Amino acid sequence: MSARSNVFRVVRGGRRTRDNTIALAFVVMGVIGGMVKVVFGAMYTTGNEASTEGLLYPIESETREMKKLDGMWNFVRSDSNNPSQGIREKWYMDDLAKVRKTIGMPVPSSYNDLTEDAALRDHVGTVWYDRKFFVPKAWSQGDDRVFIRFGSVHYDTIVWINGVQVVKHEIGHLPFEADVTSVLKYGAENRVTLVCDNTLLQVTIPQGKVDNQPIDNGVELVQSYTFDFFNYAGIHRSVVLYTVPRIYIRDVTIHTSYKEQEGKIDYQVTTSTNETEKLQVTVKLYDRNGTHVGTDESEAKLQGTVAIPQVKLWWPYLMDPEPGYLYTMEITLGKAQSNEAPTASKEEQVLDVYRMKVGIRTLEWNNSTFLINAKPIYFRGFGRHEDSDIRGKGLDLALLTKDFNLLKWVGANAYRTSHYPYSEESMQFADEHGIMIIDECPSVDTEAYSQILLEKHKSSIEQLIHRDRNHPSVVMWSIANEPRTGQLTAGPYFSEVAQYTKKLDPTRPVTAAIAVNVNDDVAAKYLDIVSFNRYNAWYSNSGKLNMITNRVIEEAEAWNKKHNKPVLMSEYGADTQEGLHTLPAYIWSEDYQTRVFSQHFKAFDALRRKNFFIGEFVWNFADFKTAQTYTRVGGNKKGVFTRNRQPKAAAYLLRQRYHALSELDRSTLPDDLFLYTAPEQLKSERIEL
Repeated sequence: MSARSNVFRVVRGGRRTRDNTIALAFVVMGVIGGMVKVVFGAMYTTGNEASTEGLLYPIESETREMKKLDGMWNFVRSDSNNPSQGIREKWYMDDLAKVRKTIGMPVPSSYNDLTEDAALRDHVGTVWYDRKFFVPKAWSQGDDRVFIRFGSVHYDTIVWINGVQVVKHEIGHLPFEADVTSVLKYGAENRVTLVCDNTLLQVTIPQGKVDNQPIDNGVELVQSYTFDFFNYAGIHRSVVLYTVPRIYIRDVTIHTSYKEQEGKIDYQVTTSTNETEKLQVTVKLYDRNGTHVGTDESEAKLQGTVAIPQVKLWWPYLMDPEPGYLYTMEITLGKAQSNEAPTASKEEQVLDVYRMKVGIRTLEWNNSTFLINAKPIYFRGFGRHEDSDIRGKGLDLALLTKDFNLLKWVGANAYRTSHYPYSEESMQFADEHGIMIIDECPSVDTEAYSQILLEKHKSSIEQLIHRDRNHPSVVMWSIANEPRTGQLTAGPYFSEVAQYTKKLDPTRPVTAAIAVNVNDDVAAKYLDIVSFNRYNAWYSNSGKLNMITNRVIEEAEAWNKKHNKPVLMSEYGADTQEGLHTLPAYIWSEDYQTRVFSQHFKAFDALRRKNFFIGEFVWNFADFKTAQTYTRVGGNKKGVFTRNRQPKAAAYLLRQRYHALSELDRSTLPDDLFLYTAPEQLKSERIEL
């Protein structure tokens, strides 16, 4: 039990707690996390894991309506040394403006960088949001149900509607929802109130520590964490109200395959009722042009297979003239026809309609190769962050559009959602553009292993897989980034996490980005694909460009020799100050970053010829914000692009390589890949790989 959830439970139980006791709880729980580790040791057990239900991406259809609650909300920051005051005093029972002075806060966005107040930027503890909204009177007619859905709130959250608690959710970056049908006022004004706590402890995912530290005029709660990105907080993604019929499509699971020219989609539909004997589903497939290409019907079991003749497969970017080909899957839930009763009209038969995009492709892997649609894949991509100026981790469709345009400009075919689940909209973009995703849960720098941590870790993976399992772009699950896998307790811990992940989805391989030395690691043996992070000539042997190539080759070979599995390099790079040039190349300059890349390219090409090395991922796509430290000048500067998405010199070098590698897929090179420098014969030259 985390400190914050302890605070919430105490207050809801009606007991009042002294402020200094509440503040002390944050410190005490860090000690408890350490005690838990000692008590449980390596004795990790499988519990009765809860499964996520529902959470289909909200859409409008013939049977569903939707109302967005994005926009300006009222915002209050709690005192760091009094985080539970608002709950004790029941701020959720009335407008926040009546108890505290509020400021406007845009949703979605991180709140940290939107004011000139350093205390808000670095705030540790709870913040409050509220806003008023109207619900159409028509929504009260009939048996429709109304849900409120949050795409992501970081981190721990409680939501009230009109003073009634409707949902509590822990773990940021993942959606949650609640049925609010009975607490809404229809045709009238309503109020939604939310409290969000960004505190990270040793028993949260991701982990952190909180300490009371003296300052010039008292004491202050200070959050620390080892991961190298800023702990942005707030309502990061859209908030929506949506309606569904009384009996509705609650969930959909698909699995795709093909044989020769015929594609198949196996589907399973879950409804809001277990009594499905008198129900049926009709599933129709439409191609990109809207042409109907396949149909299947199922009664009672609500599962079956849709066949698509002359199927167009989902291919990664640059592997096909039409990468990212998607069909529209239309699912109609209705009443089964009865021979005894008069035939009802089609409108009366229809209970619910839901549409989703699907891509048809297969995945395979063995001890040396990863294949899509039976063709070997070589990954060329990035580690990334949801991060940008002002909005932090807040969803921004303009930024998403720019980022995917840059991914394609540079010739990438993949990225890893380092180090947490990205927005559902970004997954949809990846589907549409043919960008492969290594989908990572929010476990980063995992240590202090405990049973409590394991349960939350598994919960984060279950929620992630439940959300993203139908996306064709998702080709791999990453269960952690740079966990401390040199500790003996990491072995049984990650054995349990990996087994649980494979149980939830055996159709995709499992990996983790490992930074521990190959001889010290105890977790890679449980993975399907070994990913490793290493910063030669940066964190080790800084400035030594002649100490890269052989070391990369030797480490990759060592991972493969030890585990007999495919290997990819999930991180490498160097911090680069935009506009800094030095000749000869010197650390932090753009020239140095390009040389670091070039030395890695030599290693990658040597490794590809050994037939077990399957990919290269630059760290990072774009510069991003970190906690304040003397090793960071305004954040992490390892981006190929600046934080405002302008290219550094290395972007042009990387573009030439990634597009040259695309020739493996018989792709044509962009006309502007090489600028004119000399007579025509040089234009036809290719990089020899």
